[in-house]
Parts: sequence; structure tokens; C-alpha cells
Amino acid sequence: MDNAFLAEPGFEYKDEYIDFYEEWLASGESIVPWVVSREPSDFEGMLQFLRQNEKGEGIPEDWVPSSTYWLVTENKRVIGAVNIRHRLNEKLLQSGGHIGYGIRPTERQKGYASLLLSLALEKAKELGITKALVACDDWNAASEKTILKNGGVPDASFTEEDGNIVKRFWIET
Repeated sequence: MDNAFLAEPGFEYKDEYIDFYEEWLASGESIVPWVVSREPSDFEGMLQFLRQNEKGEGIPEDWVPSSTYWLVTENKRVIGAVNIRHRLNEKLLQSGGHIGYGIRPTERQKGYASLLLSLALEKAKELGITKALVACDDWNAASEKTILKNGGVPDASFTEEDGNIVKRFWIET
């Protein structure tokens, strides 16, 4: 595993980020975290959107401010992304949590998810979050393993309207 680090989204990663995004689209999988699903053809607009989310500017009434970081290798390859919600509302308390993260399909099973979550927990602590809620779908054993490896303590699961079961874990930062 290359030395990877969290980077603030920026133009220096544009080509690699678009490659990351296109790989995920081509996989046909759901994109996680949700911010990655924003189409990046207007890259400056996407970066502005992320900056506004962080400041809580222009976000819908039922949203909370959030910070987005990319997991990047020394050669600027974008491996993953994380979105850290600064606080929880009722919906996030049930099924979203503080931290949503994802690794590009070709880079899974290499330890990057665990590294990404560990680094995200450090950022959450910097934001004043002392106990972070991290959630995953019941069927996602790999994500559950990553959460547990990072100190996740199981809490009650939540069943969404469509019947999907979300496992919830608390992690001290």
C-alpha cells in the first residue's frame, strides 16, 4: 500500500479525481459517499459546492455542514473519498452517521478503507466530534469489519422505509 493521505479537494487532483469518478460509474455500484456522485465535468463548480457544504452555505434546510477529503497516494492517485458531517440531525442519527467513506473498486481489499476511516476519525476529532457515529448496510461485511477494526462499538440497527437494515457503530475519536 502506497503512503496515502487525506487531501482537500483541489485542481491538482482533477485528472485523477475524474478517473476515480469514472471508474466508480463504470462499476455500476452505488457511489459512496454521496458527494462523489456529483458529476465533476464542471470541476470548479464541484469544488465550490464542497467548500460551501463545509461552511454550511446554501445547503438545504435538512442538511448539515460537512467536510470532504480525498484519500490520495504520493503519486496523486485518488483512492477514496470521505464525507464528515459536522453534526447529526435525526436522519443522520438513524442511518447516515458522521462519516461516510468509499474506496474505488480496483483498490479495495488493500487496507485503504481502514486507513481512510482512521484518518477521517482524526479529522472528526479536530471538528470537535468526540464520539462519531459510523453506519453501514447490513449486507456490507467489509465495511462492518473496517468499522470494528477502527474501534466501532455496535449500537441498535435501523430499518429504513425500503426495508434496508443499517448497522450503527459509535467510535471514540
